[in-house]
Amino acid sequence: MKNYSFLLLIIFSTSFLACKSDSKNDKKEENNEPENEWVALFNGKTLDEWIPKFHHHEVGENYANTFRVKDGIIQVNYEDYTSFDERYGHLFYKEPFSSYHLKFEYRFTGEWMEDAPEYTYRNSGVMFHSQAPETILKEQDWPISVEYQMLADAEDGNPRPTGNMCSPGTEVFFEDEMDPRHCIESSSETYAYDEWVKAELIVYRDSLVIHKVNGKKVLEYTKPQIGGGVVNGFNPEIKKDGQLLTEGYIGLQAEGQGVEFKDIKIKNLE
Repeated sequence: MKNYSFLLLIIFSTSFLACKSDSKNDKKEENNEPENEWVALFNGKTLDEWIPKFHHHEVGENYANTFRVKDGIIQVNYEDYTSFDERYGHLFYKEPFSSYHLKFEYRFTGEWMEDAPEYTYRNSGVMFHSQAPETILKEQDWPISVEYQMLADAEDGNPRPTGNMCSPGTEVFFEDEMDPRHCIESSSETYAYDEWVKAELIVYRDSLVIHKVNGKKVLEYTKPQIGGGVVNGFNPEIKKDGQLLTEGYIGLQAEGQGVEFKDIKIKNLE
């Protein structure tokens, strides 16, 4: 009986230590991922590896220095504008990605162009699986892409979650069904406009997309593909409805609201 009890004690102790070790390893993997797996998309100094495209302008023209670098941050800045005039802008990283984990931080500024559409107030986004910037026509308003939409508190007493999905020229499956909505709300909290928010986008080619806000999963959907409306002025040869999106460009959005981005990095999941 004494030997049996001793044996049980050894088994219990071993199991406890194993569980404790697994828990520590899980936390270590979550909080201390190897830095060499992550690649910075922004060097904190220049936009040399990024390509701007604005509605009404040719690709490569950074109209009125909208996208600029200040103190290691990418700014969307409208101080040199006299009017917005539907100059929806996007700043694309120079190469496409397929399966990846993207991390970035953002916050809004107090700057907003009052002649921009009302919905752009404290609203911006990061486009992904986008068409190549050189294929976007001069009078095309938005790129055919999927959007990680960022919103902030409008201070009107209503909740305004961030990390939503919007779909200019695209469609997705949500809860196993094609969802006709242009935007799908996430389950995130509402954040103050000037608060730095940590955003994450996890993309597995054309199968699964996960949005995270401050480390918490807030939205999940599948089968991103070309389709739907909203985007205008595009080359019809590019918009092949029903074509699954397996890769594309990442672009920071500028649509009348000042916003700042920092710590933009990516991990290849191929």
